[in-house]
Formats: sequence, structure tokens, C-alpha cells
Amino acid sequence: MAYFIALLLAIAAFWVSNSGHYKPLMLAFAAASIALTLFLSARLKIIDREGAPYVRLFGWLAYYPWLGWEVIKSNWVVIKACLRADLDISPALVKIRTTCKTDLAKVTFANSITMTPGTVTVEIDGDKLLVHGLYEAGTAPEGFEEMDRRSARAADPVEVRK
Repeated sequence: MAYFIALLLAIAAFWVSNSGHYKPLMLAFAAASIALTLFLSARLKIIDREGAPYVRLFGWLAYYPWLGWEVIKSNWVVIKACLRADLDISPALVKIRTTCKTDLAKVTFANSITMTPGTVTVEIDGDKLLVHGLYEAGTAPEGFEEMDRRSARAADPVEVRK
């Protein structure tokens, strides 16, 4: 029930903040569309922890600035590599084990790796990720431990505590 109420409040706040129309007819349309959305969500059984991720808000707010800084640092390394006369890259494919438990946390970790210039997540297989990197030294599994830990904490903070 808490997820239902949280979803109701989130959808209503989203509508009010984006609409700018407060006449009775428009508010009635809003109420009808919100009711229909909640009815369909309940019918599809998607009002759950995954469908109402409000418990993750503070984790995301802490994670994204850190990830942004990592992207900037990696951009600098890739830019320097591209501007050199001799291309001194040493591409490598490595398997990285993740501590992430949920699919959301694993996808967050994989996407974070891919967003970071010079690395691409090629495959997720269980708790292992296949990662391609421009530099063999930069794709050592130990180099991804902090990102793994932070993405697990951001994507599913309750799972990390278990």
C-alpha cells in the first residue's frame, strides 16, 4: 500500500509541476488519468519496490556526481590518447565479477562502465561482466571495485545491507 500511495503522490506531483493548468476540467482530467494509470499499474502488478524506487533517491543523488567526475577523468585520458601522434592503446577484454545482487544494480554498474569513456560492457552473465577497455592496465578488475560498490549502494541500498 505504501508503494501505491508513493506512486500516486509522485504522479500527481509530476503532473502538477509540468501542467500549469489548474482549472476544474483540467484537474478532473488529471485525476482520471492518474486513476487510470494506478489502476493499470495495479492490474499489471508493477506497483512494487522496483516500480516505486523512491528509497533509492538519496543513493542516486550521491552516485551521479561521483560518476560524473569519473566520466570527466576518463574523458581526459581518452582525449590525451587521441591527440598523441603514436596511438599507444592496448585494448583488452576482461571479466569482472560484481557484488551487485539485483538486476537493476547490475545494469547500473554495466551502464556506468559503458558511460565511462574508454570502456564498454559487452555482456552480463550472472555476476560476471565482460568489459572491453582501451588500456589493459585500466581494465584490471580491481579498478572497478569502487564503481561496483557505489552502484550497488545506489541502485538497491536495502540489498547491500543484507
